[in-house]
Amino acid sequence: MKNKRSNTLARREFLKRTAAAVALPMILPGSVLGLNGAVAPSNRIVFGAIGVGNRARHILPNFLNFKEIQFAAVSDSREDRLVAGKELVDAHYRNKDCVTYADFRELLARPELDAVLIAAGNRWHGLASIYAARAGKDIYSEKPVTLTIREGRALVEACNRYGAIYQAGTQRRGTASYQFAREMVRQGKIGRLTSIEMQVWAGPAIPRQRPTEVPAGWNYDFWLGQVPWQPFVPARVNAWQYFWDTAEGVLTDMGCHYTDQMQWVLGTDDTGPVEFEATGEFPDPAKFMSDTPTTATARCKYANGVTAVMYQRGEFKDRYIRYVGDEGWIQVDDETDVVTASPKSILTFRGTGGAGWGDASGHIGNLLKSIRSRTPTTCNPEVAHRAMTICQAWNIALRLGSKLKWNPAREQFDLEDANRMLWREPRAPWRI
Repeated sequence: MKNKRSNTLARREFLKRTAAAVALPMILPGSVLGLNGAVAPSNRIVFGAIGVGNRARHILPNFLNFKEIQFAAVSDSREDRLVAGKELVDAHYRNKDCVTYADFRELLARPELDAVLIAAGNRWHGLASIYAARAGKDIYSEKPVTLTIREGRALVEACNRYGAIYQAGTQRRGTASYQFAREMVRQGKIGRLTSIEMQVWAGPAIPRQRPTEVPAGWNYDFWLGQVPWQPFVPARVNAWQYFWDTAEGVLTDMGCHYTDQMQWVLGTDDTGPVEFEATGEFPDPAKFMSDTPTTATARCKYANGVTAVMYQRGEFKDRYIRYVGDEGWIQVDDETDVVTASPKSILTFRGTGGAGWGDASGHIGNLLKSIRSRTPTTCNPEVAHRAMTICQAWNIALRLGSKLKWNPAREQFDLEDANRMLWREPRAPWRI
């Protein structure tokens, strides 16, 4: 029996042959033949979207700018977001063809879909990606890519087993400022790299609020997915990033962008640090609902002696990453995309132009190239999982109040209490 990926490839070949076999003088629109700058249907990569909330609607226009992409369907557990997602897609194509699904599994069952954009929150990113890989789809998943370290390993294994091309949404590898900083470090412009400093913003404390009725048009049980059931509390749902069940706070939510950069610069995409420790402050449970840290200082160490620290403090605009060597340093300010360095002469090596981090076009283009060539993307599953593991390990060390040794080959801590936090049993029926 052919698998779903074989059926998809067979469909593309059939369409190509059919288009080539059309006999003249039949008159066809130029778009069908791929004329006038259009891409013929047989050469388009057909996408669906899983989750069409704020982040998805922000990045969807980047996808729609590619003529070789055709969005055909969207899925969300909230009816209002389904409507908004469909309107966005239909407005782009000037038709009413986009199909909506409350259950993403029905979207994945469509054989004509080649790939999916997943932007549904930490509790869904890894799980939905695994379902997509099993369905024979290629994947672009927003970060944070998984909820636990073992879910990350399961994601890697699923993509490998089913041959899925996967790109994580840590798009700063396609950003000119970060590319320049990496080149300067790797060329030795700051001498021998000794440490890395990163900063994300301080997290909020969400005040306690009483449960309310689930809003109409919202499948709340499906929205929760694999996480333990909780009464519907608007503050909890609207700020899900700051609850341990549904996410892991700013340290993970934004931190994975910088750990991805750190891994990229160090050339450690298939491994990671060997020691972790972290301290932080948490909201007072007597007054607040949220249970992820408001501030934190997290440190790690690599086998080669390079150390790193991530600060969770300050405001949103204060985020940065700095590489420190024995002869200088170079820093990228994430808010402004400004690069500073010591000595300042390092900056004379930088060219002009290039995309900022808000433009994901290069990152999406890398995915499309990989889909056609069947070669790994820049932020493939192993890369994404390893960068994510660092943030998740920091959170485990922070919650346990322990310094932890980590074996990156075995993906095990030296403390059994920490190993028990590598995985959270998903709620039925979402067990993998």
